[in-house]
Amino acid sequence: MTELATRAQAFGLVAEGVAAGLSAPWRLYLARGCRHLSLSVGDRAEWNAWRTHLGCPELSVRVYDAGGEIRRSSVAEVLHDGCRISVELIEEVSTDDLDRLPVADPASPEPGER
Repeated sequence: MTELATRAQAFGLVAEGVAAGLSAPWRLYLARGCRHLSLSVGDRAEWNAWRTHLGCPELSVRVYDAGGEIRRSSVAEVLHDGCRISVELIEEVSTDDLDRLPVADPASPEPGER
């Protein structure tokens, strides 16, 4: 994305979204020498709003350990006029919900064992 017109188009897409009421991404990365624009947003509502604005289907969700903290990375991506545009959300995930999952009673038969 080294051509001025292409860079202007990429930033124009972001400017249109902000003008339409979307929160500005907290990080915007435009790769030099390749055609890739990456937006990082702050929460799931912003991620969904940008995905909708750009027409990005959900691409991947990854959960990983980041030094003792569990994080989920959600990435949506679309190809627009030869430029790959991705919207990324990184969230800290709590393990509190795991404690609330029902635990199977080993004494009770499985549904297919009756």
